Amino acid sequence: MTELFSEPATRPLSRIAEALERLAPPPAPAPDFTEADAFVWHPDPDRLEPVARVARVPLTALVGIDRSRDTLLANTLQFARGFAANNALLWGARGMGKSSLVKAVHAEALAQGLPLVLVEIAREDLDSVGRLLAILGRSDRRFVLFADDLSFSHDDTQYKSLKAVLDGGIAGRPANVILYATSNRRHLMPRDMIENERSTAINPGEAVEEKVSLSDRFGLWLGFHPCGQDEYLAMIDGYCAAYDLRIDPELLRAEAIEWQATRGARSGRVAWQFFTDLAGRHGLAV
Repeated sequence: MTELFSEPATRPLSRIAEALERLAPPPAPAPDFTEADAFVWHPDPDRLEPVARVARVPLTALVGIDRSRDTLLANTLQFARGFAANNALLWGARGMGKSSLVKAVHAEALAQGLPLVLVEIAREDLDSVGRLLAILGRSDRRFVLFADDLSFSHDDTQYKSLKAVLDGGIAGRPANVILYATSNRRHLMPRDMIENERSTAINPGEAVEEKVSLSDRFGLWLGFHPCGQDEYLAMIDGYCAAYDLRIDPELLRAEAIEWQATRGARSGRVAWQFFTDLAGRHGLAV
């Protein structure tokens, strides 16, 4: 038996192991986090690309979502100051300012002199999140990991990688990283899929527990609901005030209502699109 494990016999295995080590890409170096306040994660090869200018609107311009705004801002400032804070799931109607709020509270933390870094990761790149956390965990900065527009289908396994951020496994999530995610779905998967799997499974409760429980791992749930006409008009007033655009109130109301009628919808996004058009016609850059 000893001959089977002699040095000549194991030499080919050692060569194979050495060859695999040479083929494996080296760990991605951490970037200089002082060169930007926001980064986008790209895998294969792993890198954090700095964002020179984040596309966002002022926090004061976000009207009609006061409770969610105040809650997320307080949570963000706690974290940026080194205190305990929760991961947050912003869910609900599309175009109601979920991603805008995340970027706005980040800007507010920076305005208060807190060196908080925003890192965006795409849903399709979640399987590489472990490598990203390893890079962020080696830094002395604090990071908001931002996953925008999350949703999962029945055959999607990306959500398992997301649990590494929320639960951390044995190693635990780095103390200097927090996750903010946005989704149109409260449980990150379609309701008809939940009902279908419950009705066809041998054990209905266990069939969707793993996926539905993912949303339960967020400490903060912030709901965003469709707005009425008064809220829609208030959002536009908020944008006008934030950018100091003065226009006759009756004319503004008439044009805003006509705009939403042509779109067939009312939301924060539609309000911003109308304001962008209005600002352009009045020679204002936003």
